[in-house]
Amino acid sequence: MSSFSIDDLKRILREGAGATAELDGDILDASFDDLGYDSLALLETGSRIGREYGLEFEDTAFADVETPRDLVGVVNAQLSAPAPRG
Repeated sequence: MSSFSIDDLKRILREGAGATAELDGDILDASFDDLGYDSLALLETGSRIGREYGLEFEDTAFADVETPRDLVGVVNAQLSAPAPRG
């Protein structure tokens, strides 16, 4: 099972939403607002994560995400969830 790290998130933020704020250092508990990322940037980030990791997120998956720590947790929960049976 693979996992999603803060370094993975930083890379995707830089590639997709652009480096609107300094992402070096400990940003796990900084709010996305403080980092310069709005809800549209987070939706784009979620879409990029989904494509790269083969995940599908519910429409509300990122509704309560306020910090990078929250987002990493949502992605890792999805990665560790059992695959749906078809």
